[in-house]
Amino acid sequence: QVQLVESGGGLVQPGGSLRLSCAASGSMFSISDMGWYRQLPGKQRELVAGISSGGSTNYVDSVKGRFTISRDNAKNTVYLQMNSLKSEDTAVYYCNAWIRIRDGTPWTFYWGQGTQVTVSS
Repeated sequence: QVQLVESGGGLVQPGGSLRLSCAASGSMFSISDMGWYRQLPGKQRELVAGISSGGSTNYVDSVKGRFTISRDNAKNTVYLQMNSLKSEDTAVYYCNAWIRIRDGTPWTFYWGQGTQVTVSS
């Protein structure tokens, strides 16, 4: 019914920038908190940044001052602006959102398909 579709990943040099986008598609649904996770090679998936329906944000310490999460509620889209990228940022990035189809139904945690970000010379 509802899908999260990611875009914006790719190969970038150290010190460069990328912007990831994640848009929810479907009809007759509501979205609450949204965020971005990443899975580094050989590591557990970790929360990178989150944003509430009211716009409050939080970040993992390693990206503070470099990454910015934002959302456009009219477009049902969450963004991750990544600046001053480092090789250790190389990972598969996943967006997520709490979504319910209609009032009275449970909120459900949805994942995007994942997009590869590679930081290398």
